[in-house]
Amino acid sequence: MTSPISGDTVAQYLRDNPSFFDVHAELLASVTVPHPHGGRAVSLVERQVDVLREKHKVLEMRLADLIRIGRENDAIGERLQRWTRDLLRERDLRRLPAIVTDGLAVGFSVPQVALRLWRLPEVHQSLACAAEVPATIHTRIDDLRQPYCGLNAEVPEAAWLAAGGSQTRSLALLPMRVGAAPESFGLLVLGSPDPARFQASMGTAYLERIAETASAALSRLLA
Repeated sequence: MTSPISGDTVAQYLRDNPSFFDVHAELLASVTVPHPHGGRAVSLVERQVDVLREKHKVLEMRLADLIRIGRENDAIGERLQRWTRDLLRERDLRRLPAIVTDGLAVGFSVPQVALRLWRLPEVHQSLACAAEVPATIHTRIDDLRQPYCGLNAEVPEAAWLAAGGSQTRSLALLPMRVGAAPESFGLLVLGSPDPARFQASMGTAYLERIAETASAALSRLLA
């Protein structure tokens, strides 16, 4: 008695013989398979058309998503350029902290922004951003080598934000440094009532650029 041929054997045979349906073209119309979205049977040709149509839809969705991301990145790049330009054009050093925070709040639609700077010379000690910060925070920020993003799990620096951080669900911490210096001279805190605004899994490329630009501008206050 002949053993039945398994489906895997048939599939492998068709893979190994791609010209099979060229020789037996009549099978494409005569062999039917169940329709994936209904009980009726369709030919192999019609089923293949359905498969190609579904693949086309997936590719269209991916392309639309890439276009959306590209447009969003372009918009962020334009806002970053305008903010950088404003910082470069400002000659009054004491106005730089406000340009940094206001630019992020308005230009980047960040609901909550706070800035603290330390190691400032006496001439700038009266600035609001020069409010005293515990040395323990200085040390912890020195160890922060890239922006921190995540939920506000009782992060002490959240208290610098509006309402003492009581409405802050997620935040980002951006250390201020002079170039690649190991020690920090300040911290920029971005907060949001939306827990998904600053996620631990999000990319930080733009936040790093914001931190570098703000650091470069604000480091002028250290002289």
